[in-house]
Amino acid sequence: MIQQTHARSRLSRLQAAWVVARRDFVAVLFSRAFFFFLLGPLFPVIVGGLAGGIGGQVQRESVSHEIGLAMSGADNQALLAAQDRLRPQLGRNLPMLAPVEAAQSEPDFDSRTFLEQKRGNYAAILGGTLDAPELVGTRGQVVRWQGPVALLVGNAADAQPEALPQIRAQLVSTSAATVRTDRIRTAQAAQMMLFLLTMLLAGMVLSNLVEEKANKIIEILAAAIPMDAVFLGKLFAMLAVSIVGIAVWGLAGYGLWSLSGGAIADATGFNPSNLPAPAVGWPIFALLSVLYFAMAYLLLGALFLTIGAMAATVREVQTLSMPVTMMQLMVFFLAAYVITQPGSTLEMVAIVFPLSSPFAMLARAAMQETLWVHAAALAWQALMVLLIVKGGSTLFRKRVMKSGGAGRDKPRRRLFGAARA
Repeated sequence: MIQQTHARSRLSRLQAAWVVARRDFVAVLFSRAFFFFLLGPLFPVIVGGLAGGIGGQVQRESVSHEIGLAMSGADNQALLAAQDRLRPQLGRNLPMLAPVEAAQSEPDFDSRTFLEQKRGNYAAILGGTLDAPELVGTRGQVVRWQGPVALLVGNAADAQPEALPQIRAQLVSTSAATVRTDRIRTAQAAQMMLFLLTMLLAGMVLSNLVEEKANKIIEILAAAIPMDAVFLGKLFAMLAVSIVGIAVWGLAGYGLWSLSGGAIADATGFNPSNLPAPAVGWPIFALLSVLYFAMAYLLLGALFLTIGAMAATVREVQTLSMPVTMMQLMVFFLAAYVITQPGSTLEMVAIVFPLSSPFAMLARAAMQETLWVHAAALAWQALMVLLIVKGGSTLFRKRVMKSGGAGRDKPRRRLFGAARA
C-alpha cells in the first residue's frame, strides 16, 4: 500500500520540469539582481559596433554590379570585348556585363517587363543598338551606371572614341536586384538583434547553474527528479525570464522613441520604419523571429548546461564557457556571411549546424518566400535541443552525482510533497 502511494506521488518528466521552471522563474523574476539585469542592453552596443564591419562588407557585396545585355549578338560581343579592355584600368567601377538568354530565345522579349517580373539578378538591362543604346532599370541603378555604360558603348563602337554616346534611360519601379538588396538590409538587422539578445540572455542559464552547483541545490534536485527534467525546467524558466526582459526593453524603447519626436532617428540615422519588408511579410517574419530567438536561446542554454555537467568545479564551468561564447560569435559571422550566397554549400552548412541554424533561417525568411523550410528547420532545432539536454543530463549524473539510490529517497519525497502542496 505504501509503495503504491509512493508510485502515484511521482511526477512525470513534464510535471517535474514544470515544477523546476516555476521555481526558477519566480526566484529570478522577483530578485533584486533582475533589476540590474535589465540594464544589460547598454553593454551589447559595444559588440554591435565591433560586428558592424562585417555588416558593411555584406551590404557592399549585396549591391549587384551586373548589367544584362539585350542587344544583337554582334553588339553584345563588341561590348564584352570593350569590357575586357577597360577592366584592368577601371576595375569595379565598371559593371559586369552578361547577355540575357531570354533576349535571344524569346521573340517578344521586353526589358521593362523582364525586370518588373524580377527575373534574374540584373541591376539594369542594356538594349537597343550601339548607335542608339537604351538602359532600362530603376532610377538609382540608371543614375549609377549610366556613365560607365556610356564609356563601354563608346569603346565598343570605337576603340578610341572622341565623344561618348548619349544613353537613353527607361525607368522601372523595381527589379530583382533592388528587391534583393533591400531584403538583405532587413536580414542583417534581424540577425544582429537575434545575436545580441541571445548572447546577452543565455548567460543567465549558466549563472543560475553555477550558483546552484556551489550550494548543492542542483544535486538535491537531481536526486529527486530526472536530471533531464531539471535541465528542461531551467531552460524554459530562463527563456520566460528573457521574454519578460525583452518586453520591458521593448516598451522602454518604444516610450523613448515616441517621446523623442524623431530626434533619435535624426541623431543615429536609423529608422525601423524604413526597413524594407521581408519576403514572407512582417506578421509571419515577427512570428518566426520569436520562434528562432527561442530556439537559439534553448540551443545555447542547453550547451551551457552541458558544460556545467562536464565541469567538476565552478571555476571549470566559467573556463569552459569561454570557448562556447567565442564559437557562437564565429557561427554568427558565418550566418551573416552566407546572406549573399543563397543555395550555396556554405549556406546549407549554416542551416544544418544547430547553433547557426536560427540565424541563417531568419535571414532566409527575409530573403525568400518559401515557408515549409522553416517548419523543418524548427523541428530540427527542437530535436537538437532535446538531444543536447539528454546528453548533458547523462554527463551530469555520471560526473557529478555520487550519492547512492538510498540517499535520494528523502529529497525526492520532500520535492514531491512540495509539488503536490
